Amino acid sequence: MNDEELPAVITRYLTAHHARDLDPALACYTDDAVVVDEGRTYRGRDEIRAWLSRSASEYKYTIELMGTERVDDRHYVAVHHLEGDFPGGVVDLRFRFTLIDVDSDGAHIAELVIEP
Repeated sequence: MNDEELPAVITRYLTAHHARDLDPALACYTDDAVVVDEGRTYRGRDEIRAWLSRSASEYKYTIELMGTERVDDRHYVAVHHLEGDFPGGVVDLRFRFTLIDVDSDGAHIAELVIEP
């Protein structure tokens, strides 16, 4: 599977996330979404906005989508390779998405877990 086969909401999110464009990225989440990153849990759009803002400015890095996997209709994994000025300098991260249909606009991200 490649990024063209991911659900549209994940593709929109990843594009906005990579561009460090907070509002479009945040719009992909449900109001009560959960993000888990580096052992910390962020709940709801306010906490997720703060996390996105911090992660966008804390380090400079490049990010490349290495592969994707459809687990089932609600669960997808996107593997990214990052290189930058963060501790260690290089890492491959799995972005595990859980989607939910919230309204007539279609799916939104209910949960994102980022792990090595």
